[in-house]
Amino acid sequence: MRSLRIRIIGGSLAGLFSAILLRRDGHDVKVYERSTEGLGGRGAGLVAQEDLFSILRLLGLEQVADVGVVAKERIYLDKKGHILQTISMPQMQISWDYLYNTIASHIDRDHYLLGRQVTHVRDGDDGVEIFFADGSSEAADLVIGADGIGSVVRKSLHPNAYENSYAGYVAWRGLMSETQLPREAAVLLNRFAFYVTPGNHVLGYLVPGPNGEMEEGSRRYNWVWYRKVSPWNLAAVFTARDGRQNQFSLPRGELTLARRDELRLDATEQLPPQFAYAVKAEETPSIQGIFDYEAPRMIGKSTVLVGDAAFIVRPHTAMGASKAAGDVMVLANVLKTSDDLSAALRQFEQDRIGVGRQIAAYGRRLGGNVI
Repeated sequence: MRSLRIRIIGGSLAGLFSAILLRRDGHDVKVYERSTEGLGGRGAGLVAQEDLFSILRLLGLEQVADVGVVAKERIYLDKKGHILQTISMPQMQISWDYLYNTIASHIDRDHYLLGRQVTHVRDGDDGVEIFFADGSSEAADLVIGADGIGSVVRKSLHPNAYENSYAGYVAWRGLMSETQLPREAAVLLNRFAFYVTPGNHVLGYLVPGPNGEMEEGSRRYNWVWYRKVSPWNLAAVFTARDGRQNQFSLPRGELTLARRDELRLDATEQLPPQFAYAVKAEETPSIQGIFDYEAPRMIGKSTVLVGDAAFIVRPHTAMGASKAAGDVMVLANVLKTSDDLSAALRQFEQDRIGVGRQIAAYGRRLGGNVI
């Protein structure tokens, strides 16, 4: 493939993976991220899957996958906090922050541009035109939509089939220093812990510190509480303390103190005491809406969707980062081995659309079992 002018919309993991691999192959690549501050500090923990290991090897960053905390076993608690079941299942959780920051450090700021909000793209026979919120525009040979759940590239590619479908529940999330957990919650440490009842599902585990710290006392505890929320109440759930309306989530620091206190009371009434202590220890919980989306096509004439822009993967699968990595590796490979962009994009879609559908369906099945 000749050197292409490639522009990537979205600067999270899928966008960063794409930028590094395609720049190595000689393409003119820039990443446009709408956030003005970057995405560091927004993630929690993740369980690495095979495609994530593979792309880290390609990038020469295998050591990142070794920076993690091993949960020696899985435990299931009852309402009173007694251990109902213990399963020997060692598993390592890595830090999203550390992964993101390490990957981002391998892209210079001339090619990873913050505060560049794209409003739409126009996919034509002779390339793509990108339109920005500041009124400017730019032409490219290929646009990669790595802009996640609210993808504007997806909307431009599928104007009549771009909206996400709400799954009926949200994930409340907490992430804190392990030293904030009181002694009464010590059973949660060094384990992958669960409490599951109909309509109520909570889990938690340790992850490294924000800079990859793995020593005891420097790690962080990550908990996730899945709870049903009526579609009619979703707007209120995502309303920030200043009254601003978020579309898909409520970031850390935007929950009112009254709602935080209500969450803590609910935890005391509905969760085992250990998890209730963990919820109470979190000063700034966040909320993630659970949505589904499957793109009818992953490609246009000179556009392509990767990661959650194409298929939203529910968090139960622990496969979001891995699926994005798989999309990017296949895309880089078809662009490297073909001298025809249209043919390369068709091959990419043929290889990945079935995978995306399977993982999305798997997530829906898991979600149906846990909430």
